[in-house]
Amino acid sequence: MLVDSPPEQRAETAPAPPTRRAIRSLGLLLSVVILVLVALASIAVGAKDLSLAQVWHGLFQDTGTYGDVVVDERISRTVLGLLAGAALGLAGGVLQALTRNPLADPGLLGLNAGASAAVVTAITFFGVTSLNGYIWFAFSGAAAVGALVWFLGGSRGATPVRLALAGTAISAALYGYLQAVMIMDEAALGRMRFWTVGSLSSATDSTIKQVVPFLVLGMILALALARPLNAMSMGDDTAKALGAHLNRTRALSMLAATVLCGAATAACGPIVFVGLMVPHVVRSFTGPDLRWILPYAGILSPVLLLGADVIGRVVARPAELQVGIITAIIGGPVFIYLVRRRRTAQL
Repeated sequence: MLVDSPPEQRAETAPAPPTRRAIRSLGLLLSVVILVLVALASIAVGAKDLSLAQVWHGLFQDTGTYGDVVVDERISRTVLGLLAGAALGLAGGVLQALTRNPLADPGLLGLNAGASAAVVTAITFFGVTSLNGYIWFAFSGAAAVGALVWFLGGSRGATPVRLALAGTAISAALYGYLQAVMIMDEAALGRMRFWTVGSLSSATDSTIKQVVPFLVLGMILALALARPLNAMSMGDDTAKALGAHLNRTRALSMLAATVLCGAATAACGPIVFVGLMVPHVVRSFTGPDLRWILPYAGILSPVLLLGADVIGRVVARPAELQVGIITAIIGGPVFIYLVRRRRTAQL
């Protein structure tokens, strides 16, 4: 004769349902696995057709053959894609929290425009032609615009709306300057046309070494800001009650976004939509907690960037489409969908 166990005993012996935290942790681990697979695909697949044996030889038995040289180039390209993707994703996540606008991206505060204008100036007026030369102009331009947006946005009294308006106004002015210079100087137009699209093809060990310190610093700072930005998302009064320092958090957020976006843009040009799409999509399954949004964005943004780069290398063989073109093709429809869904939700 079967006898039912008491409810208390059944509760103790029944397996506990998976917690939200466990699901998020598992998803983060799965994201890392996906990132590793995409990185391997970025090394194995390219505009130049190589067999898996040649790829393996280039990875572990480099003897200077044609295949080995190609693999070395792809490794540098993949590493830069990992770093730039993570930087853009974290910058987008921080800026969306700072402006309280889930559709914000690094371009909203004029950082891409500042870097682009600085590079145009370097090429046209100072004769700088190498990446090692104008990378510092790009970074300085992004930093200067970040500081100017912070000042025009009210400095200590800065609000999300003021920062967004200041960034939009400065972006419009700088892009007007950029187009004017490029139209008047045909040589600058020819040299800038490739860079302004956004590409990983110019990746070198030297470029990576120059931007790594800035990217690592910016990533650490962005991740450290998750808790105070969480408090600010509940409103200024609530954040103050929870002990958050609003002005300091906003200033450090601007600094982190400027460093990340400036260094990434300097290394591979202004790549659009990565910082917009990934944090926004991530938020749909992690919730509003930035302690999860930022790590997810830092892992999945390189997946998008490297995946787009691989697609660009394959679809136009033996040439290639720049990664900025692919992300724009993907990001445009996604952005329209997000705006329409957001507008529908507000009706």
